[in-house]
Amino acid sequence: MDRLSLPQQVGQLFMTGTEAANADRATIDAIRRHHVGNVMLRGRSDAGVGATARVVDTLRGTVDRASTGGTALLVATDQEGGLVQVLSGPGFSTIPRATQQAELRPARLTRSARTWGQELVDAGVDVNLAPVLDTVPEGNAAANEPIGAFGRQYGSTPAAVTRSGLAFQRGMARAGILVVPKHFPGLGRVRGNTDTSASVRDTVTTRDDPSLRPFAASIDAGAPLVMMSSAVYDRIDPRRPAAFSPRIVTGMLRGDLGFDGVVISDDMSAAAQVDRWSPAERAVRFVRAGGDLVLAIDPGQMDAMTSAVLREARRDPAFRTRVRESAGRILRLKAARS
Repeated sequence: MDRLSLPQQVGQLFMTGTEAANADRATIDAIRRHHVGNVMLRGRSDAGVGATARVVDTLRGTVDRASTGGTALLVATDQEGGLVQVLSGPGFSTIPRATQQAELRPARLTRSARTWGQELVDAGVDVNLAPVLDTVPEGNAAANEPIGAFGRQYGSTPAAVTRSGLAFQRGMARAGILVVPKHFPGLGRVRGNTDTSASVRDTVTTRDDPSLRPFAASIDAGAPLVMMSSAVYDRIDPRRPAAFSPRIVTGMLRGDLGFDGVVISDDMSAAAQVDRWSPAERAVRFVRAGGDLVLAIDPGQMDAMTSAVLREARRDPAFRTRVRESAGRILRLKAARS
């Protein structure tokens, strides 16, 4: 930490995107100019393991003392299965959607997930933004646009989601992949998709809701990261999206569930749910609420976002402490992998 300048510490709090088939020039510029310390492979690529590894090597080759202080990138992707599988082609399996994975016995699902995880390792990927631990109640799948409509749920009860979600998590972890259970505190009861709709609200979930049990079990099993939802939860904090809510990020996830790992946002660059705030405000609000890693897949927003967090850290000593706390968590996560 002490070897990093404050701008480099701020850069560790960001993950931007690049097309999975290419290392985008804008992404490389974000690493070099704005010290961004983490990258997500996004979109869809059927180029296979070898070609993906070359993209990752190109990205990692941009890291030096001037950019990230020599700190390695975390490289992530979305490899849930079904309609949410970024990487395919030679060397990658076709992963079934979660509703199909849940039909497997847990031990078999763990073995399969270990294979899928090893494919990611071979491609140079560190982080899989999965498993989905949202519980979609029986009969609500079609109306639940972000999860149920795509078969991304492992079941309709917390017990079923826990059983299969943790089997997937174990397999990925055994392959050496960092998993990211999502979307805390759950998107199973909303109707709209936060990517495409504003004012997405959950009117049911409470602070001690049974639907939180899969997240608690995942954390107890060693999940190193957790992704926040951007929905609003009327019975917990009706004024703010979960990702901007100290009550949910710090009070529930950190306090109630005892999570001391890295809290990552859902996409903050293009999601309609957060469109009412500027990119700069989104980044500052998330960090102030207790979040660690701002996921913003559009590298064109890195200037505004990193500048805003840096400006606030220079202005406010308490916020600067928050930045150092989050940077420390991310650096410890990276050190554990080296």
